Amino acid sequence: MNEILAYLEMAKSALGAMDAEGIRPALDLCAGCLRNGGKLIFCGNGGSAADAQHLAAELTCRFRKDREPLAGVALTGNIASITAIANDYDFGEVFSRQVEALGRPGDVLVAISTSGSSENVLKAARTASRLDMGVLGMTGGSGGELAELCDVVIRASSDTTSHVQECLLVAGHALCYALETQLTRSRTSKERHEQG
Repeated sequence: MNEILAYLEMAKSALGAMDAEGIRPALDLCAGCLRNGGKLIFCGNGGSAADAQHLAAELTCRFRKDREPLAGVALTGNIASITAIANDYDFGEVFSRQVEALGRPGDVLVAISTSGSSENVLKAARTASRLDMGVLGMTGGSGGELAELCDVVIRASSDTTSHVQECLLVAGHALCYALETQLTRSRTSKERHEQG
């Protein structure tokens, strides 16, 4: 039990060090994209891949209220594309090739890397910039090379992977909540019935 309490205290400390104001530029970038008919494209590896899918789903489905969907796409969900690109080209290109296929000027790439040094995420960020997309980095510690490639960075003040992931998920949820609140209106039960 002592280990559990110690871990929770470390997680609480990492979350307490997050700069809430630092999320505001991310909100402005993403809200502007969605208002102009663009989409948020998410990528990441391992736990960050799961977070990419999770946050994209919060947008396309719902976060806290029933409302119209917001455009969120996770590049981690199509295993056929990932394995084909990794096999035919290189694992370093599994996201950049999809960004090249799906990204349009004005879209935003949400690049998640706890270390800020995942090569396939870095290549995706470079490709997004070349395509005149916005790039939002979600990372930890120093931010690595990813922080240098992004228009906006949400950074967890920790070098411990699990705490970075915990902080970034909370930040991602805060972003989804703000986007949902600013950009959508709640649906009535009659509207739900008519659209169902």
